[in-house]
Amino acid sequence: MTNTVALWLAALLILSVAGDLVLQDGAWLVFLGKKFLALTDWVAFWR
Repeated sequence: MTNTVALWLAALLILSVAGDLVLQDGAWLVFLGKKFLALTDWVAFWR
C-alpha cells in the first residue's frame, strides 16, 4: 500500500466518522461497536 492510498483511506474513514457524528449522532458507530463485540464473542467461543 502506498502512502497516497493510505492517506485517502484515512481521510475517508475520518470523514465517514465525522459525518455519522454530525448527521446521525453516532448511531452507526454504536451499531458497529455492538456488532464488533458480538464478533469477538463469537470468535472467542470458537477458540
